Amino acid sequence: MKKHISSSIAIIATVAISIFTVHAANVHFKSAPKTTDNGTTATVCATLTGLGNGDLTITLIGSGIRSTSCLNPAGNFAPGNPGQVAVGGVTTVPASEIKNGNVSFCVTTESPECASANACGCPNNNWAATVTDVDFTSLTLVVEQGGKVVLQQTVK
Repeated sequence: MKKHISSSIAIIATVAISIFTVHAANVHFKSAPKTTDNGTTATVCATLTGLGNGDLTITLIGSGIRSTSCLNPAGNFAPGNPGQVAVGGVTTVPASEIKNGNVSFCVTTESPECASANACGCPNNNWAATVTDVDFTSLTLVVEQGGKVVLQQTVK
């Protein structure tokens, strides 16, 4: 009988701790995230607080208007046509780096590429196209811990 009661108490304690851990999480920024436009990429750095124990996956989703440059076969440059782009970047933070529910991080989008020279506004695919700048119109951070989104916020 004592063994059964001890097992029941242990199970109840484990469930209570699990419920407390799930409800105790109130993930938020310690201060406003810092956004940097690097030209063709964007970087967001911030410090999160209110985290539980577990690895983090932090995704930065961006959109904007790209500028391109076209190089013709003779070696002359011309501007390409502007166009919409969507970019993203991901960083992971192991649970061991989270101290007292706090962690600092930076995440950077990847640089967009042209699917073809023609798709980026060059006269034909014999030209070479390069994305030279992105005017970011939106940046959103998505923070996941334990397979669940614990914070999603537009930072620009």
